[in-house]
Amino acid sequence: MNVFEELKARGLIAQMTDEAFVEKMLTKDSIKFYIGFDPTADSLHVGHFVQVMVMAHMQKAGHVPMALFGGGTGMIGDPSGKSDMRKMLTREQIDHNIECFKHQMSRLIDFSDGKAIMVNNADWLLDLNYIQFLREIGVHFSVNRMLAAECYKQRMERGLTFFELNYMLMQSYDFLYLARNYDCRLELGGDDQWSNIIGGVELNRRADRREVAGMTFNLLLKSDGKKMGKTEGGAVWLDPDKTSPYDFYQYWRNVDDADVIKCLKMLTFVPLEEIEEYAKAEGSELNKVKERLAYEVTSSVHGKEEAEKAQSAARSIFAGSGSCENMPTCEFTADDLTDGKIRLLDVMVKAGLAKSNGEARRLIQQGGISLDDKKVTDMTAEIAENDLRAGMIIKKGKKIFVKLILE
Repeated sequence: MNVFEELKARGLIAQMTDEAFVEKMLTKDSIKFYIGFDPTADSLHVGHFVQVMVMAHMQKAGHVPMALFGGGTGMIGDPSGKSDMRKMLTREQIDHNIECFKHQMSRLIDFSDGKAIMVNNADWLLDLNYIQFLREIGVHFSVNRMLAAECYKQRMERGLTFFELNYMLMQSYDFLYLARNYDCRLELGGDDQWSNIIGGVELNRRADRREVAGMTFNLLLKSDGKKMGKTEGGAVWLDPDKTSPYDFYQYWRNVDDADVIKCLKMLTFVPLEEIEEYAKAEGSELNKVKERLAYEVTSSVHGKEEAEKAQSAARSIFAGSGSCENMPTCEFTADDLTDGKIRLLDVMVKAGLAKSNGEARRLIQQGGISLDDKKVTDMTAEIAENDLRAGMIIKKGKKIFVKLILE
């Protein structure tokens, strides 16, 4: 099975500008292709992971990935999928975020010996002459067609700024620049980037009469149509300091039954034949499938050692022991205590089990909190210093455990 067939069979491909042309490129030649990542945060998240997996599949097939970091486009921000204008970042914030992206991506993509390339569009966008840019690039864009694009259409009611309207021109120019300077022939991206990708393909055709192509990939959605990668605490990040390897593992271990096979196909290198066998699992048998998914994704992002630790902790907790050296911990100091005690509500917030005291009270009221396997019903409960020193374990629901430690 070639890489084009593999991407299709895994349910990754959403749209292509010219299917026959794309298939020919991916099966007959070794090409350079690129995916853009705007550095709007200091970590990649689960939504980016689909794109990185596609890059990895393509690299394994002999193609050369180009990771384009949006040091220039990030100064504006992509309006796609946003009801309001994105927060403007400083140059320093953007540069810091790019360095974080580079570090994370290098765990998943081999950038040695020209096997993959990193570029930053700040190198060619920040010094553009605006009048020259409008004369060379702006003349190829119809405002009517731009406003009809999905990425802009949904913003019209709330107000679309001229500032944001430039984003499509800049992203399209990226493709033209990479085609001219690197012989890059294919742009990839999430399906929410379809309008921007078409803009780049069309610009290459109109400006240079160059035949290039675009392909988008399905967004990582739950069976109910909502985006994956969101938890009560926010996004699921690839940075272990923002989402611990254990919490990352648990996110995939707890996906809905209806989503596990799709995730195995899209987010792992598990052979399709093996996944077809997993698809026959029902009921409690699906737990083994979820374990495989969680292990594979965690191993790809954090390494096998962290994946094994997370799996060991999860199995220990699932077995009811509630004790494992790899269990997530929350550390306290004497400064957190008052008269040798600390309120349970404060513990829950600090441990990330609740966003606020109000949410913590509701969890206790609903019977969702236990201390050392004893359900707590008193919202005024306090935890003593000696219990913290002993390594008390707080449990939220059936699957979330945190060991409390006093330094």
